[in-house]
Amino acid sequence: MIMKVNKPKQVKGPAKSLKWKDVRGKRCRPPVSSSELNSSPVMARLAKEHQASVKKKPTVKRLKNKAKPVSEMKNNIPQTAIKPSHTEANGGSASMEFTMDNESNDSQDWKEYSKSIQVNGVETAGDLEYVSTSRLEGESLHCCAERDDRQNHAVLVMQKHQTLCFRGKCLLTCLYGRVEVMGFTIEEGQQSYPLFSPASHCPLTIRALEGSDQGRDDRTEASTVLRKYLQPGSRKKLLKRITSNSSIILLEPMETPLTRFLSSFTDLSELFNPPVMELMSAVLDTPLNGLGMVPLGPAIEGLQMSKSYKDALNMVVGACRGDMDGCAVILVCGTKNVGKSSFIRNLINNLLNHTASVDYLEGDLGQTEFTPAGCLSLSTVRGPLLGPPFTHQCTPEHMIYYGHSSYETDLERYMESLKSLWRRRPRTRETPVIINTAGWVKGFGFQLLVDMIRFFPVSHVIQLGHGGVTQCPALTPEFLRTAHGSQTHPPAETALAEFTESHSPPRSYTHLVVQSEFSGVGRQGTARHQRSNEHRELSLLAYLSQLQSPDPGPVRPLHSLTPYQVPHTAVALGVLHCEVVPGHMMYAANGSLVGLCCLGEKVSSRGGAVLLSQTPICPCVGFGVLRGIDMARGLYFLLTPVDPSVLRKVNCLLLGAISLPSCVLTSQPGIEGEMPYVTTDYSFDLTGAGKLRIFKGLTRPSQMGAL
Repeated sequence: MIMKVNKPKQVKGPAKSLKWKDVRGKRCRPPVSSSELNSSPVMARLAKEHQASVKKKPTVKRLKNKAKPVSEMKNNIPQTAIKPSHTEANGGSASMEFTMDNESNDSQDWKEYSKSIQVNGVETAGDLEYVSTSRLEGESLHCCAERDDRQNHAVLVMQKHQTLCFRGKCLLTCLYGRVEVMGFTIEEGQQSYPLFSPASHCPLTIRALEGSDQGRDDRTEASTVLRKYLQPGSRKKLLKRITSNSSIILLEPMETPLTRFLSSFTDLSELFNPPVMELMSAVLDTPLNGLGMVPLGPAIEGLQMSKSYKDALNMVVGACRGDMDGCAVILVCGTKNVGKSSFIRNLINNLLNHTASVDYLEGDLGQTEFTPAGCLSLSTVRGPLLGPPFTHQCTPEHMIYYGHSSYETDLERYMESLKSLWRRRPRTRETPVIINTAGWVKGFGFQLLVDMIRFFPVSHVIQLGHGGVTQCPALTPEFLRTAHGSQTHPPAETALAEFTESHSPPRSYTHLVVQSEFSGVGRQGTARHQRSNEHRELSLLAYLSQLQSPDPGPVRPLHSLTPYQVPHTAVALGVLHCEVVPGHMMYAANGSLVGLCCLGEKVSSRGGAVLLSQTPICPCVGFGVLRGIDMARGLYFLLTPVDPSVLRKVNCLLLGAISLPSCVLTSQPGIEGEMPYVTTDYSFDLTGAGKLRIFKGLTRPSQMGAL
């Protein structure tokens, strides 16, 4: 039984947008000010220095030579600029050929310009292939981008393979042509997509692709598109940039309940600004800055993909598009900080170019993709992942709350939970499946990888490494014939009979090795917001942001929200990560995060609270904050974004080692005196002050024989 506490509604005043100041301008836009960036003092100082340099900047250098006709330029292409066509990751083909129609009936501007092509100040078409692989920045952005202050958006014209690397967030719509972000192709006519490029992760890169239809009248269509979004002067300027290989994108500012909630915390207010190490490469004076985007110069690289990285993506996508017997099951493994999560996001996005959905089995408790940390889940992904995990938190089809960021204390429960999730997947589905694994690749962690390959009918094992090695033995089919797992031993092909009957796992699989070559590979980030524990906190805060109203307005702190009242007799309470005596369970759970779970049996009580003595493996439908316990009335006070229709099925609250971020407790406006649940008078040096770590008595690898 769940009841809602009646609480007087607060009257909201008119919403005021304080995100970006709108600096009006016509043809010449003044340099962006520090207030427009909502930036740190360091960013502000850099902005002032940049403004001073703008005043001293010389005028744009003009071409000394007369522009040559297109036909003449094609006959004088430098050999160094010619590159063979190649296959893109999305299956398209890249080519450097293009055509121009000089008999267009467009504006006089276009007629005067149709005899020459000038991209970023380069006059010959032969250099187009070379220039188009460059980064858009500085003067090139001023030439290719125009902002409409009245509608508060910008239009950007990009040539084939040109890139825009940036920090910030925006809403992207492809108006003409095609662009690619994190492996996902966005074409004209599709919906708008939110892009998130925070300082916590690798910056996003937008890359223009070759147009899919080379026979269209690009000039007429582009003119029609631009007329909808720009004034005549700006439209006239951008029309001169259009070629048959151009793409036009619309960039709009974006504010969501997630971004508003995160920015309400002081430590996260600059999450979407460039970090300190990137400030000198930030391009501050462009038409895009006032929209919430800060372009980055070539000194800052986006996602770096090695040859083996691209080859693995192409091979897996090709296999999924081909005639495979059954569905592709791709297991991705590798040590910590080697880029598994980024690789999986890129793989999912590439697959979504060709299929409607991709199934995802989460096996990494510490760096989950769609849920707060400590969860194992099975999700169906239907949309692209164009940001880090905390920007696309959602409720999976099936989820089990393990309650810890590592499975080392209870390997058996971890494996049984994964098996339980797999059994819930429909046997008739032919959707590709991606299995994510943890970064523990030695000892018991490696043995579990061996078990997982045997348990699940994998078709591909992608093993990421760095420095020319994989940091653990190569998990080839030959190695698996003699390897010992934690629960399996050779020569078993699969440990679950029901998998053999329903999925017919192959006798072998494709083993691919990917060598990561990005800067800092194998090491945890040390900059602000880049540590793994901070990533876990961001995911949990993103989940809690669902408690906020979707309508624009001030952020409401959690202690001002109305909780549910849940009788002690209606739900059972259990602790997952450690042993707690029954008399202390209420103290441990108060003010903590709990998983909302559904036990298979009915909860019965003799009038008091129901406490679990064993750890169950049961479905979890979401999470809540147990913000208070009334022992006199026998009530739990629970905050949760889970829908009331789903809450009716919940009969168990599970407490784990995943704690609330400290900023939730310390940033409570309106609190006078001592803050609830917060103390500074505590010493971890005392015996028993820290949490107990319990190991479930598993046999050591040395006692099980050589791997």
